[in-house]
Amino acid sequence: MTGVRNFRDVGGLPTTDGRRVRPGRLFRSGHLAHATETDAEFLASLGLHTVFDFRNAADQALEGPDVALPGVRNVNIPLSDPADGGEFWRMVREGGLDQLRGLLGGGRAAARMAGSYRAMIRDRTAEHGRVVRALAEDSVPALLHCAAGKDRAGLAIAVTLLALGVDREAVVADYLESNAPHNRYRVRRDSEAPEAHSPEVMELLAPLFDARAEYLLAAYETIDGHWGGVDRYLAEGLGLTPVTLERLRERLLD
Repeated sequence: MTGVRNFRDVGGLPTTDGRRVRPGRLFRSGHLAHATETDAEFLASLGLHTVFDFRNAADQALEGPDVALPGVRNVNIPLSDPADGGEFWRMVREGGLDQLRGLLGGGRAAARMAGSYRAMIRDRTAEHGRVVRALAEDSVPALLHCAAGKDRAGLAIAVTLLALGVDREAVVADYLESNAPHNRYRVRRDSEAPEAHSPEVMELLAPLFDARAEYLLAAYETIDGHWGGVDRYLAEGLGLTPVTLERLRERLLD
């Protein structure tokens, strides 16, 4: 697709009990606001039941609403943007080198990202539980997306895959596919002047736009540290019953 970034089917990923995620059931991507007519035709051909959009109102104002896909339900569940805040994003788009050094330098950008993953696991249990229950009940085939398809959608996909029993390392490997050149979110700067895209500026911005294993590992550490492991996280954090989890696995696993 030309107007949709970071699209892929997560089918084929292995579970710890020897099963695999069924192809054609669970997809992930960046936003659909700029989908071309050909992109929309392809998406319509997938037989989607539901598109889950994790963008917030600021994202939607910046990028626009998703294109309408005939017969497909669109569910908006806003999740925290790792770079949340209009002022922060204004600095990302417009800030000079000295401002960006102060905002993002010295490991601050990567620390912000890892911290946001911890917070989404800790504070967004209701939203993640809602998504997994919907997938177990009636919402597949489903496409999950945010803006870049990397952080909010990446974490919702990771939670879903953990609920399916997918091996943690396989979840990380899928997450890191967002770094492929054809998947990456394009860094937008308001100025096209060379200094606005200098190597140092792009290096300072990189942690915001990279998929880094350390971010997802921070989420795992929160699951393990706060709940003592995935099973208790799913049961106590997300409120998922054994019946719901079994239904989810019946729908999404071969």
